Amino acid sequence: MPGAKFDLAYVFDYFPKLLSTLNVTLTIVGLSIVLGLGVGFLVALPRLYKVPVLKRVSEVYVSFFRGTPILIQLFLIYYGLPEILKLANVDVTRTPVLVFVVLTYSLHAGAFMSEMIRAGVAAVDRGQVEAAYSVGMTGPQAFVRIVLPQALAISLPVFANLVIATLKDTSLAFSLGVMEMTGKAQTLITVGQHFVEAYLVLAIIYFVISFALERLFRLLERRLLRHEKTENADRKRFGRRGSPSLRGLLAESASLPKGGSGL
Repeated sequence: MPGAKFDLAYVFDYFPKLLSTLNVTLTIVGLSIVLGLGVGFLVALPRLYKVPVLKRVSEVYVSFFRGTPILIQLFLIYYGLPEILKLANVDVTRTPVLVFVVLTYSLHAGAFMSEMIRAGVAAVDRGQVEAAYSVGMTGPQAFVRIVLPQALAISLPVFANLVIATLKDTSLAFSLGVMEMTGKAQTLITVGQHFVEAYLVLAIIYFVISFALERLFRLLERRLLRHEKTENADRKRFGRRGSPSLRGLLAESASLPKGGSGL
């Protein structure tokens, strides 16, 4: 069914109407990423430490949420979870739809977060951790001071892509009746039949937010990697070996023979 003739006035008219539901979209994104980080960390631990049974369970979880469309996951959790909970005499029929949406996006993001965390930690040289132990650091200290900063820098591009992807995926939440930006656009289209204007405004809003997030994460990545630039500058200044850094000193201490300094 063809829509109404394009009218630029509707573009300007739809902007404030769609922006009025931006808070719902950002709420879904924010809660999903925060909860997804927690879920991803818990799921990544059994695979990092190779816990026999839990490792297999986490692999199945990750495979399912990475291998099925998020729209199907929304329907499964919204319609299926209440039926499962009924078996335990738990009634969630009055729970707001937004709760099921956030839960679905959190579990979906958690699967990708777990892979991001696992890959980021695994990318850090094990010798640096052993060097940290050799200079008297405890396990938590080595993780916080040595592993975590490098894992964050390594994982940040993946995390940025996941945040932006989650932002765009929220456009499917309207399929359950959540009045976020895409749902509002559908309502405006139903009333006015101005398809192009509504979708054009929607595309512009998504693009601007995604572009702003991309620039923000790029600045954060540069800040986290500033020590790498310093080390590269030192190598050029002092020669191939470079000036001594914490990472270099820890690595050298790990390579020394046991029982002495090697002198």
